[in-house]
Amino acid sequence: MDRRALLGLKDTSRKTSGGGGGAPQASYLRLPTITANVMRAGGRRGVMTVETGVDTPDAALRTRVAQSAPRLRAAYAAVVQQAANALLPGAPPDIERLIVQLQAATDRTVGRAGARLLIGTVMVV
Repeated sequence: MDRRALLGLKDTSRKTSGGGGGAPQASYLRLPTITANVMRAGGRRGVMTVETGVDTPDAALRTRVAQSAPRLRAAYAAVVQQAANALLPGAPPDIERLIVQLQAATDRTVGRAGARLLIGTVMVV
């Protein structure tokens, strides 16, 4: 990733070869962080946070995903809260299961497959 491009310091006089890297593509939609309450070891409460985004190469489906963003957030919040409720105190979250459930929620909410869930940091504090 070229950090100079993010800061507006990139030299525009040079030609790029069109290779990978650079700024995020228009097909990516970043969603706000999803949080849920968990029980930590010792009986204290904690918070589980999950960063999500959706990559949709298809332009028509991308429009549908953008319009469904509030519904996606609600579906993701339900999935993350279920995962947090199933989490044993002191145990790490099952990321693989969480990804499968979030992808299923994405497909169900959007109405068809084609939007790919991207997951960032999963943290229990």
